[in-house]
Amino acid sequence: MKTSSPPATRARIYGVHQRPVILGKAFRRVAVAALAAALLAGVTTPGVATADSSVAVSKAAAGQDRPELQNAIQAFVDAGYAGLQMRVHDERGDWVGSAGVRKLGRTAKPPTNGRFWIGSTTKTFTATLVLQLVAEGKIGLDSPVADYLPELGLDRRITVRMMLQHTSGLFNYTGEYYKDGTYVPGIPATGKEWVDNRFHTYQPEELVRLALSKPAKFAPGTDWSYANTNYTLALLLIEKVTGRSYAEELQRRILGPLGLRGTLVPGARTQLPGPHAHGYYRYQDADQWKVVDVTRQNLSLLAGAGDLISTTQDLQTFFSALNGGKLLPANLLAEMRKPDPRSGGLFGRYGLGLYVLDTGPDCVGIILNHDGSPPGGYGSLMYSTPDGSKTLTASVTMGDAAIDQAVVFPKALDSLVKAVFCGGQAGAAQ
Repeated sequence: MKTSSPPATRARIYGVHQRPVILGKAFRRVAVAALAAALLAGVTTPGVATADSSVAVSKAAAGQDRPELQNAIQAFVDAGYAGLQMRVHDERGDWVGSAGVRKLGRTAKPPTNGRFWIGSTTKTFTATLVLQLVAEGKIGLDSPVADYLPELGLDRRITVRMMLQHTSGLFNYTGEYYKDGTYVPGIPATGKEWVDNRFHTYQPEELVRLALSKPAKFAPGTDWSYANTNYTLALLLIEKVTGRSYAEELQRRILGPLGLRGTLVPGARTQLPGPHAHGYYRYQDADQWKVVDVTRQNLSLLAGAGDLISTTQDLQTFFSALNGGKLLPANLLAEMRKPDPRSGGLFGRYGLGLYVLDTGPDCVGIILNHDGSPPGGYGSLMYSTPDGSKTLTASVTMGDAAIDQAVVFPKALDSLVKAVFCGGQAGAAQ
């Protein structure tokens, strides 16, 4: 049964829920007038930056100062986020930097080589694995998923393409919003419920079966709606067809060949290994607002859809290789970049495991991306030009301040993307 919309603390996480928001002028020309934004988790973030939390820049091969990039990441901290680490590769070489603090109450800055929960950026990895199997003739892109996973009792109209493009109509197991404003809960993924259950371990098939126990949101192929269920289903498909675990296939096909040593499938692991910044979650408990350090969390609730741990370097290497044609044949890379016209939002329109954003003639035109966040504490950014020559990868951490995500995040992201891809041009915002 549908219930009334949840409180503001259930603002849409990149991979968990969706809520509408209007983006500023910068990219209005690219999609629809009113863009459906994906908000970072937790409606939280830290207070004012101090002199000790100013931007730290590490000069790479180009050895050049990039004040426009420094200012753009500092803007996140000034807006209330705990910190941000970012890596940019373009015609001027490599640049890495960070702003804010690694941990609340301390002065150390976020490590520029730190690991973080990447949330729904995971979906691009998963889609790439599925499409590699399509390239090998082991899966048909327009074949029914039920042909490969008959034990689930899936609607035979749901194809592999629909699964990857979020047009399957499957219920989102982390909770579903409806156009009339009502909300049907799924597993605990926001608020106090998630905080109290954030170390619980879920099995992928358990998540998919939960979704299948709920009515479909629409008939397969008739509409578009972002649902984590699609990508946990993709994980089960990969495992069934290959006879190996998702982690093994990811290592064999992507991580190993590209040398991505900072990326891993955590399973039920709760600890971020190596250097990392802390992430925080602000939530309402009865009539009190509380803040908790959620650096440790169990992301088995987003298996295949949002559970990976990575670094800005690994995301840059992966996305550059993907868009440079090193992981998929040209015809399937082209399929990946065909967005469904019914999709749309802050990040563009959705293809197969990535967003396609048109920044217009005043910038670079098309940008491919997939951002993400687990239920709390972290956000990831992964952007690239179609040829993979210019990339932006970053991790944002939340803190303890209450901010209006619907206003603050799109504005900060707009400025950041313009600084990297549009040269910070004022004209890009006209």
